[in-house]
Amino acid sequence: MPTVLVSGASRGLGLEFVRQYAADGWSVIATCRNPDGAGALAKVKGRIRIESMDSEEEPSIAALAARLGDTAIDHLINNAGISSPRPPAGQPHPQSFGLTNSEDWLRMMRINLLGPFHVIRALLPHVQAGQRKVIATVSSRLGSIALNKEGGMYAYRTSKAAVNMMTKSLAADHKATGIAFIVLHPGWVRTDMGGTLAPLAPEHSVANMRHVMDRVTAADSGHFFNHTGEELPW
Repeated sequence: MPTVLVSGASRGLGLEFVRQYAADGWSVIATCRNPDGAGALAKVKGRIRIESMDSEEEPSIAALAARLGDTAIDHLINNAGISSPRPPAGQPHPQSFGLTNSEDWLRMMRINLLGPFHVIRALLPHVQAGQRKVIATVSSRLGSIALNKEGGMYAYRTSKAAVNMMTKSLAADHKATGIAFIVLHPGWVRTDMGGTLAPLAPEHSVANMRHVMDRVTAADSGHFFNHTGEELPW
C-alpha cells in the first residue's frame, strides 16, 4: 500500500486528509504538535501512525525524519499553517495595514514558509524512495500576486506568496529526482481557519485536492493548482 505523510493532521483539512487516505487503505503518517491532545485524530480507523512534529521547530522535524528511518513516502502533504482569526462583522482585520503586528507576521513566516521548507528538506530522501513522488504544499490563492485585487491580509498573503516561490525553486533544483513539487489552493473551506461562512466542506476540498495529486506527474512540478484542478497564476 502507498504511504502518505500529512502535517497539521489533528484538525481541519489535515484531519480530513487522514480520514480519506485511511479509508482508502493507505498507510498514513499523521503529524501534529501534541498527539496526546489530538482526540479526533486518535479516533480515525486505519493504518495510521501518529507522530509528534512541530513545524515551527527544525529539531522536531529532524527528529521525525530520524524516527521514520527508511520509510518510503509516496505523497508528502505540507498542510500545517496558520492565519489570524476572522474578526467579527464590521471589525477591522488584524492583518489590515494599520494593525499588522511584526511578531505575528514573523511567526506566520516561520510556520507557513520555513516549516514546509524544513519538512521537505528533512524528508526528501523518504519521498525519493516512494513510488508516486508527490510533494504538495497547501497554499492559497491569497498568495497569488496576479489575483490580488483586494489588498490586506499582509502577513498571510506574503507567507503564501513566499511558499509558492519556494516550491518553484525546489522544482527547478530537483528536476532529476522525478518528484512533483506543487502548491494547492484548497478553496474557502469551513474549518477553524476558514470560518463558518465558508462555502466548501472539508471533505469536498480534500477529495478535490487528492484528485489533483493523483494525476500530477514530474512534468507538473513547480505548478500552482486550484483544488478543482485548473492552474492558478503566480
